[in-house]
Amino acid sequence: MAAVTPLLETRAIGKRFGGLEAVSGVDLRLDRGEVRALIGPNGAGKTTLVSLISGRLSPTTGRVFFGGRDVTGLGAPDRVRLGIVYTFQITSIYRKLTVRDNVMLAAQRRRLQRFTDWLGLDARTLARDVETALGKVGLFAVAGEPAGSLAYGHQRLLEIAMALALRPSLLVLDEPTQGLAAAEIDGLCRLVREIAAESTVLLIEHNMAVVLELASRITVMDRGRVIAEGTPREIESHPEVQRAYLGQPATPAP
Repeated sequence: MAAVTPLLETRAIGKRFGGLEAVSGVDLRLDRGEVRALIGPNGAGKTTLVSLISGRLSPTTGRVFFGGRDVTGLGAPDRVRLGIVYTFQITSIYRKLTVRDNVMLAAQRRRLQRFTDWLGLDARTLARDVETALGKVGLFAVAGEPAGSLAYGHQRLLEIAMALALRPSLLVLDEPTQGLAAAEIDGLCRLVREIAAESTVLLIEHNMAVVLELASRITVMDRGRVIAEGTPREIESHPEVQRAYLGQPATPAP
């Protein structure tokens, strides 16, 4: 039986900033349809790694493959066209535009790969894409409001709607629960589960309750390296992860 090609694979990927090795020799494999959580302390290299995956940074060493294709030399715009979409830790929206227009820009970006694509642009199809994305995140009722007038939690949802309008094969969510109230976090978890029915999700998250609820597998980083990987149950029982990230005391030596 032939091996299944992963949706995403990094091979010995690394990134140096001067004398700082932010990511060192990371091998990561994501299969289609999974929700993978990437956890670790601040400075572990998580955001740098997903920036290498999304094309926002170029690696110092190693390669990135997407759907079996070597995409190491492609920048972020080309990777978006292939289906790699990254939502930022700090909300990135056009505050003076309406909610609808923010999502419209994202939908246009997906459909307009070349200048000649303007000739075949169907306004009704584009509007349907926007309505679908807004409906999924529950923002259809405020579509005409300025994006900057939304509460912070709704701004985070708007950014996810913009990502969904790009029809991602791989959606990277960087700290999506940051700044959200408990009720908003519950709603976000429901949304991520819905998204996972159509897209692979790579989730950077410090809220371990969210990670354990959503992730099918968890990758743990520290000091630029992967130190553990496994199912939520395996990661919960990993001694080093318990001590460093789950706040549990180390088992006393006999």
